[in-house]
Amino acid sequence: MPYPERFTLIFITSGRIKGILNERPISISAPGVLCLAEDAQLRLDEKINVSAQSFRFHPEFLNTVKLSETKDYFPSAPRIQIGLSLFDSNNLYAGVPRITDKAFPLLLEWFFLLGMEVLAQSDALWACRIKKYLIQILGLLEELNRNREHSPVDEALDYIHTHYSQKIALEDLTKYAHLNRVTLNKKFQDRCGSTAIGYLQAHRLKVACELLTHTDMSLNEIALATGFEYDTYFIKQFTAKKGLSPTTYRNMSRKYSSAQ
Repeated sequence: MPYPERFTLIFITSGRIKGILNERPISISAPGVLCLAEDAQLRLDEKINVSAQSFRFHPEFLNTVKLSETKDYFPSAPRIQIGLSLFDSNNLYAGVPRITDKAFPLLLEWFFLLGMEVLAQSDALWACRIKKYLIQILGLLEELNRNREHSPVDEALDYIHTHYSQKIALEDLTKYAHLNRVTLNKKFQDRCGSTAIGYLQAHRLKVACELLTHTDMSLNEIALATGFEYDTYFIKQFTAKKGLSPTTYRNMSRKYSSAQ
C-alpha cells in the first residue's frame, strides 16, 4: 500500500495498527478506516491482530455517466465529489476518519455489499450499485471527519447521518442528544444554521442530489434510500427546496458537470 493509480479504503474491523501517514503519526484501533490516495506515504510500524476489508478504485471510476449518454454531446462525464477531502494529504484530518459505534454496522454492511457486487457482477447495473454504496461510505466518512469534536449536537448528527434513510422524528434526536426540543433546535441553529429537522431534510436532499447525478436509480429508489416515504413526496420536497424537479436537476447536473 498504497496501490498505483488507485484510491484505497481500508476498513479495519479488528485489532490495531500504528505507523506514519504522510509524515504524521497514526494509531487506529478497530473499528477504523484508512483512506489512501495513490501518492500517499504510508509506513506501518505495528500491526496487532488486524483484520480488515478493502476497496480500491481508479480515480476515473469517479466519472459516473455512461459513455453512451455523453458521446458527441459533452467531452467528459460528471465526477463524484463527495469524500475527496479524505484523500488529500494536505488536509490535517485526511486519511483517518473517526468511526462511531452507530456508523460501524452501516460501514460493515456497505463494505460487504461492495465486495458482493464486485464478485457477482450480476447485471448491467452492478457498477451503478457500487457507486451508490461508495457515495454512502464516502459521505458518512466525510461527515464523521467534519465533526471530530463530540458534543450533544454531534450525537444527533451521528444519528442523522447513519439513519437518514429511516423515519426520524424530533423526539428521536432529543433522545440521542439528551436535550429538550427547544435547546436542541437552538444548538442546531447556532451550529448548522437550521433546526434539527431542517438539517435532516437538507442532508437527505444532499444525498439525493448525489444519487441523481451519479447513479441511474429511479426516483422511487432514491426516495426510499434517502428517507422519503414515497416518490411523490420526495418530488414535492425536492422541487420546493431546490426550485426544480429531481428529473430536471438530474439532467442539468450531468450537463453542468460534464461541461466542467
